[in-house]
Amino acid sequence: METSMAPSFDVPILFIIFNRPDITKRGFEAIRNIRPARLYVLADGPRKNRPDDIEKCKKSRDYVMSHIDWPCSIVTLFRDENLGCKGSVSAGLTWFFQQVEEGIVLEDDDVPDPSFFRYCKELLEKFRDDERVMCIDGTSVQDQNPNFRNADSYYFSRIPMGWGWASWKRAWKTYDVTMRAWPALCESGSLKKRFANAGAYERFAHSWDDYLAGTTDSYDGQWVFACVANDGLCIAPCRNLVTNIGFGEDATHTSTTKNSRWANLPTFPVQFPMKHPTKVAIDHKADAFLYRHFFGIDKKLRHQITRPIKNTFPGLYKNIKRFLASEPK
Repeated sequence: METSMAPSFDVPILFIIFNRPDITKRGFEAIRNIRPARLYVLADGPRKNRPDDIEKCKKSRDYVMSHIDWPCSIVTLFRDENLGCKGSVSAGLTWFFQQVEEGIVLEDDDVPDPSFFRYCKELLEKFRDDERVMCIDGTSVQDQNPNFRNADSYYFSRIPMGWGWASWKRAWKTYDVTMRAWPALCESGSLKKRFANAGAYERFAHSWDDYLAGTTDSYDGQWVFACVANDGLCIAPCRNLVTNIGFGEDATHTSTTKNSRWANLPTFPVQFPMKHPTKVAIDHKADAFLYRHFFGIDKKLRHQITRPIKNTFPGLYKNIKRFLASEPK
């Protein structure tokens, strides 16, 4: 359905949905309010072992398509069969960046502050040809960091967060969902120097082992790997711009953390004109807080010890893992 309302935002947006119509409604409202000229919608198919998925997937798709009430170029990739998070989203992102030079990515449970869109647009333009920068994030955990002092609008991080982000075709070309480069890079140890925290390297290397083995149904760890392997920088706002409303039992990766401190984080508008950092360099202190409090890398020695044990003595590793899980928090 079209009205006389003209589109007001010219950066392409990819909206990723699945089977949560109520969540989808809230996530889509932010997109609808800025009326993008080009909207791409990706939807995985219903799971075979979940009959209720058929109706939920249909409701999610129908809601979005029936509420695009402004002139807009709409491109959809609606799957009939379920490919899972890894298969569907990774291929969908490649599909998106094959058609656009740059764009914004939002999943159904990402609800951005309205200023997020202008923030992405300006930074996509500013760093368009700077190959050091690979990702622009909307999520920041530094509002929870009492020691964070930064008067700029954003800082540079090693790790992309993935809850509302933007990037370029040039950066996404480095993405490989199979992570074929990881074994050689792991053997050489060349990525260790990319982290100021040795425990952080071991933590992410542990997850890359799992992604390579195919034991994790996700796409975002491979994006972290692409950024790190290419020595890329990720822009993060100094104050949070996107809240994740998807924590709960029906979530894919946050189903057991309904009461997480990271659920439903408050958002704060960017003040324009933005204040840009004087140096394009990682803020290692901010990343240290991110590693410890968001990723749980609170004991550097733990990660340096447990991963080698896992690879050499898997039985002993399982016992250590049980012991660590029983430690008082």
